[in-house]
Amino acid sequence: MPLSAITSDLSRELNRLGCPSPASHVYNPLEYAGDAYRQYLKRYGGRPQVLLVGMNPGPWGMVQTGVPFGDVEMVRDWLAIQADVGKPPIEHPKRPVLGYACKRKEGSGRRLWGWARERFITPQRFFRRFFVINYCPLCFFLEDGTNLTPDKLPAAARRELFALCDAALRNTVEHLKPRFVLGVGRFAEHRATAALAGWDTIVGGVPHPSPASPQANRGWAAQMEASLVRLGIALADEDR
Repeated sequence: MPLSAITSDLSRELNRLGCPSPASHVYNPLEYAGDAYRQYLKRYGGRPQVLLVGMNPGPWGMVQTGVPFGDVEMVRDWLAIQADVGKPPIEHPKRPVLGYACKRKEGSGRRLWGWARERFITPQRFFRRFFVINYCPLCFFLEDGTNLTPDKLPAAARRELFALCDAALRNTVEHLKPRFVLGVGRFAEHRATAALAGWDTIVGGVPHPSPASPQANRGWAAQMEASLVRLGIALADEDR
């Protein structure tokens, strides 16, 4: 199944879940920023050795640009993706979608894509070996505008959500056929491990680049590369 079809099916099924309590708002950037995400899939979705899996969109990243870990500057200037971005059906007044006009920085995305740019120089070199997705494409907000991550949803809502996202991850892995599937952070690693139990694919994890993580603030790029090497993923001079 093509990536675009996997995305469309997942988006349609997730929309049927509505907005699970205690969230007051749910954003689906696959819908209102779908043009940018389709550009990303078409341009860079090949046959990677390594699939990196994030948790879900951040309010200043994929929520604005439609691209995983999608800091505006990195997406526009390094990935060379830019598209018209609409609005979610119900927008939180404290979490507006400004698209590529958003001035806020996305710390995790700046680190992840910044590392890719430093190590591989061009997107083409990076995507020959890697691809990046989010496990869950939805972003949830509480009434006060606080970001609510999927792991904090009630058990019943998690079961429904995870069943759909697990299936989409399996379809994505079946299509891309990566040798490694690596969760970016513990949550994504745990979900990938559960979804791909019994598969031949090697599942592991790498540290999350969030500025909220004290560990990530102590040289995340070096930690990322050390994690890849431990998993048997060589980074050679020709990657630069």
